[in-house]
Amino acid sequence: MAQVYHEHYTVDDYRQWEGDWELIQGMPYAMTPSPGLTHQLCLTNLAHVIKDSLEEEASCADCLVVVEMDWQVSGDTVVRPDLLLTCREVEETLVRPPELVAEVVSASSTIRDEQIKFELYAREGVAWYLLLYPERRLARFYRNRDGAFVQEMDATDGQAVLAIGDCRLELNVGRIWR
Repeated sequence: MAQVYHEHYTVDDYRQWEGDWELIQGMPYAMTPSPGLTHQLCLTNLAHVIKDSLEEEASCADCLVVVEMDWQVSGDTVVRPDLLLTCREVEETLVRPPELVAEVVSASSTIRDEQIKFELYAREGVAWYLLLYPERRLARFYRNRDGAFVQEMDATDGQAVLAIGDCRLELNVGRIWR
């Protein structure tokens, strides 16, 4: 039986590519065309909700919320979460796990967000993972416990409180939706 050849790319390869890509364990994933308005508004609103909470909590002064920033996980993995929160000093490229990652799930990203990235982010030590489903106005909150995500809550409205180290985020989930 013939052996199947699988290409394996590195971050150096990734940096030479044109277009928008993610690289997960050496496998390239083309980014879908620019997200639609509902996706963009959900992401923008979430960033504002998190930023507002950060500004109200003195213990969160060192935290940054960023959209569409590359996180270089390893020599063969670079992901671009929709949104991330980090409470550590960051240069231009993030090389340590963020404290929180949020992905706005669409039909074209479901498998990557719910399975591939879900496992990757848990393994790499991301404390909180949020999956947002704008069409259903649903936010799923997962907390990392010993390298695996455990679902903490589903929310469509109301307040969600997340503890990230000494930082306490209070998120008004109803403000996320279009």
